[in-house]
Amino acid sequence: MERIKILIVDDESRMRKLVRDFLVHKDFQVLEAENGEEALDVFFEQKDISLIILDVMMPKLDGWQVCKEIRQYSKVPIIMLTAKADERDELLGYELGIDEYITKPFSPKILVARVEAVLRRTSNLQTDDVLQAGGIELDINAHMVKIDGEPVELSFKEFELLHYFVMNQGVALSREKILNNVWNYDYFGDARTIDTHVKKLRSKLKERGEYIKTIWGMGYKFEVSK
Repeated sequence: MERIKILIVDDESRMRKLVRDFLVHKDFQVLEAENGEEALDVFFEQKDISLIILDVMMPKLDGWQVCKEIRQYSKVPIIMLTAKADERDELLGYELGIDEYITKPFSPKILVARVEAVLRRTSNLQTDDVLQAGGIELDINAHMVKIDGEPVELSFKEFELLHYFVMNQGVALSREKILNNVWNYDYFGDARTIDTHVKKLRSKLKERGEYIKTIWGMGYKFEVSK
């Protein structure tokens, strides 16, 4: 099976090596570029890159310019890296069509988890119609859940919430991010509705409910116990 190809674009060689080592360990094929111009050359030359990890501040062409150019031709998933924790930059990134936005410094393990989550969402990784995680089985087409082979009755939103958690294993998810992805930006109420749904979902999952970890002051993370 051909390995999934990822392009890392960052002018810091040490940063590229750090990210590359973690991705290679997960059996991804990694390409590198040290500036925006080189990134565009590599991207249009290769044509089969599945995801781009793109730094904002770079010589020749910055990350925004690279993103704008690529988006004219491709919807390839882009994870933007930046040293700026500025809401305006984050909003600009989403307006340009990026898929994730990560502020430096960051944990390489979390970055890899985000990479895997984005690839799952964009169907470049694990495209099975049945997902499994720690004894939980989700049949996506039938909208059914089983735990250790036994059916579990979930509401439509509970199923969607569990699906989103399973697809983003190991990733810290804010309440707002969960709302935006599970409720598709069409919910304008209190984000605490997430807490209500999580409480019900945990109850229905019984002992597997402990996989949904609370991150106080932020949101939740789905993590299967070893």
